[in-house]
Order: sequence, then structure tokens, then C-alpha cells
Amino acid sequence: MSDHATPTTEQTTSEHPAASTADTDGEGDDGPPTVLELSNVVKRFAGETAVDGVDLSVREGELLTLLGPSGCGKTTTLRTIAGLETPTSGTVRVADEVVDGDGAVVPPEERDVGMVFQEFALFPHLSVAENVAFGLDDPDSEEATERVEQLLDLVGLDGYGDRSPTELSGGQRQRVALARSLAPEPDVLLLDEPFSNLDVALRVEMREEVSRILNEAGVTAVSVTHDQEEALSISDRVAVMAEGQIEQVGSPESLFEHPESRFVASFLGQASFVPGKITQDTVETTIGSYGRDLLEGVTDEYVGAEVDVLVRPDDLRLAPVDGEAGPISAQADPLTTADGGTVGTADGEVIQRQYTGPSFVYHVQLDDGPVVRCLHNHAEEVGIGERVSVRLVADHTLAWYPAA
Repeated sequence: MSDHATPTTEQTTSEHPAASTADTDGEGDDGPPTVLELSNVVKRFAGETAVDGVDLSVREGELLTLLGPSGCGKTTTLRTIAGLETPTSGTVRVADEVVDGDGAVVPPEERDVGMVFQEFALFPHLSVAENVAFGLDDPDSEEATERVEQLLDLVGLDGYGDRSPTELSGGQRQRVALARSLAPEPDVLLLDEPFSNLDVALRVEMREEVSRILNEAGVTAVSVTHDQEEALSISDRVAVMAEGQIEQVGSPESLFEHPESRFVASFLGQASFVPGKITQDTVETTIGSYGRDLLEGVTDEYVGAEVDVLVRPDDLRLAPVDGEAGPISAQADPLTTADGGTVGTADGEVIQRQYTGPSFVYHVQLDDGPVVRCLHNHAEEVGIGERVSVRLVADHTLAWYPAA
């Protein structure tokens, strides 16, 4: 991210102006101790940089998810933490011990780090209990047997100890893999796309279950995924990655509501960017004129700046422009701007719609601007090609960026 600079009419900063208000690292003097810390970690493969100067800290007991598209460096970062890759430069600390960097290279098995792989990697010739006990120093001891029983109860597999992994469902095998990784009580647990091999329904069920298990175990965990819904639903904090770098890290709410870059805004949910211009008292957009305080972090230094305002489908409503009666028109009647001013409208045409079950997401090509998306109840149906007006109904401040 570039340093803050005072914008002119032609130019604003490349960083979101209210970035300082977002939860960037979750750190605090009174918070839990840091268990995992990466400092300026770089990893290159044959001249290509996969991880480029990553700084990251993870607090005791939290679940942090590395989120990003394929090839962004998140899996390489996870493997570097595990010791499966050696960083080209930078340091990795686990529980205050340097495990990579400053001349230290601690092998994976000595890092006190557990890992749950995509394939679960269970041993088919061992029973469920034997799989869970595999990583313990003395798997045949009475203490190990007690530990295994506790973990099987924690993951909801009490009574399954004598079964073979081949007799289990995908979700049950995942629970066994999780119990096995938790058995040695690692300082950090790593989860590599843990739900990618499950069907959609089971994926939702298991991410809730895994979140519960990690919370009850009080374990510090780092997960990797490209699924933004998964990351937002189970994580205490999320680090969004792109091209080997961390774009933004913070709570799921702070990232979704206060994205510091267009990339983060677009990667987390459906995003549309409406052109606008900031004046002394208002922001003039292609969907109406609104009080300037609608935009997050705007001060007098931004007067005259041309911007793109982030709007998500639930920030917008549409209505037929001919004023015909109907459920959408009726619902649109009382809408007002965030500051109580007059609602603006913009004519456009529905060019696409997505039916999700509970709702429709309509794609509207504005006559005087970009394509925007509007969210409506599934009972409120508008046809493709129909002329509509678009209204802003957001009851919160909106993020914005320099005009593209």
C-alpha cells in the first residue's frame, strides 16, 4: 500500500483514506500472547517470487485464515510455517523460538506444529484410535489411550476407535485427521484447504464443526482457503493475499465492511464501483446525490476528488421505471439516503439475474455508468431486459477509492 498523500481534483490516494480505522493486525498490549510470527518472509522458486515480504502474527487461541486466489502464495506461506519449505529470507517464530531464519532451520517434526492436509492422509492399516495416537511419544501407554479417548469424544467420534478409516465417511475421516493433529498438543495447528474434498452440504456442516472443535480445544490455528464464505464464517481474523503479499488483515467484519483496496473489496463478495465526485457538502454519483458523510473518512482535503464508491448488492434496490404497482415498487417507496436526504435514482436495464434460492441478484447496466448488482427477495421478480431505476438504500458509510 502506498503512503497517504493529499489528493487533488485529478488524483486521490491509492490507499483507502480510512484505512487507519480498520483492524489491520488485531494486535494490542492487553491481548493474548503471540504464538506465531512471520517477519519479512520471502520465498522464491527458480527466480519466481511466491511469497514476497510477508509480515504476520497470530495470537494464542485464534483461528487466522489465509485467503486468496490460486497462486497468491497462501499455501507456500503455510508450508513455510510447517517447515516443508525453507524461506529464501526472513524469519519464522513459533512460541518465541526462531524455527527459520537467523541461521536456524528447525525440521518440521521438531516445530511443535500440527498439520491437517487436504487428503486427510490417514493410515488405512491402522484403526481410528491408532491413527489418532500415531504422533504421540508412547502411543501404547495408558496416558495415550486416555488422550485418544478424550479427542475422539471432542470430535464426536466416541466409540469409533476400533473402526478402520475405510469404514468412515468423508466428514468422519476429517474429524479423525483433526484429532490426530491435536493429539500432541501443538503450539500451532495448520489446516490446508481442509474442506476442499467434501461436497457442498458437508463442507458447510464440517466448517462449523471444526470451528467448534478448535474453539473448545483452545488451539491456535492457521487455515488456508480460496473460499471467501468459508474464511469469513469461521475465522477470528482473515489475511487476504495477492501476488505473494498480504493486502489486508483483520476481523471478517472489518475486511468486508472496510476493504482497503479494490482487490479486497472485489474478492470478498460481489462488489460494484459507482463513479462519483466529492463536493463541499455532497457526493455526486450516477445513482444520485448524497450527503458527503455517506463516504467513510471524507474530509475537506478530498473536495473535488473523483472517486469510485463501493456498493454491494444489499446496498441497492431497483424498481420498474414505469411506476407499475408490484412488490418491488411497494418496497422501494420509503427508501432514503444514509443522511436522511432525497433518494437518487438512475435508469438502466436488467441484463442478468442470479437466482440463489432465498433471493435474486439483478445485474443492471446503468445508462450513465457501470453494471451494478441489486439484491431482492426471491418473490420479487423482474425480467431480463426490463427498464428499472436503481436506488441506494445503504444504512452505513461506504468505502471508496480513487477513480479508475
